[in-house]
Amino acid sequence: METIQAAGDVAAHGTDFSLMALFWAADWVIKSVMLGLIVASVWTWAIIVDKSIGFGRAKRQMNQFERVFWSGESLENLYQTLSERPSRGLSAVFVAAMKEWKRSHEQNAASHIGVQVRIDKVLDVAIARETEYLEKRVGFLATVGSASPFVGLFGTVWGIMNSFQSIAASESTNLAVVAPGIAEALFATALGLLAAIPAVIAYNKFSDDANKLVGRLEGFADEFSTILSRQLDARGGDA
Repeated sequence: METIQAAGDVAAHGTDFSLMALFWAADWVIKSVMLGLIVASVWTWAIIVDKSIGFGRAKRQMNQFERVFWSGESLENLYQTLSERPSRGLSAVFVAAMKEWKRSHEQNAASHIGVQVRIDKVLDVAIARETEYLEKRVGFLATVGSASPFVGLFGTVWGIMNSFQSIAASESTNLAVVAPGIAEALFATALGLLAAIPAVIAYNKFSDDANKLVGRLEGFADEFSTILSRQLDARGGDA
């Protein structure tokens, strides 16, 4: 009977528990928490869409480059074609190594060991640059995934504090007094989870994709370094 009576009191007061009403009824602290979580959620989804498209494009470019590279086309022709336009992924690694190879050849490098060392260094730098590009903004997803639940929890705690203050001020435990603050608190928690769950899932997915793509870069770099080393040996030490 008490529960029914309490529910009737809430209806009598005309309390609105819609999401917008809860937001506008909240104090500035909870509003700040909600706005921050909403912005984080929107930015998270923007990153998810951007990285999904970007990783898909990177995979297609790598597949296309590998087909051309292993088709037997001249390395010089392939270099001339790729060096005329900005490149990413395997193309960028290939162009960087070929640029160092040609520079050493034009300068008549005396030691093929020195040439090989420089090419390996260039490959490492190119891979590091591509890795940074692939992992760009992925770290933000990890931050949102780990921090959002705690930010939402802060809003929850603050809303519960407001509920207790309302109880103390009205000297009543009527549901109409307690419900708005509890609803605001739960709303903040929900927004925290809404931002965190997709961020964690996307972070794990993109981290795995990035690791696979970096592995392909490193594998190609080792194979291409071996090809250039073989050519150096065939030249008898003349770069």
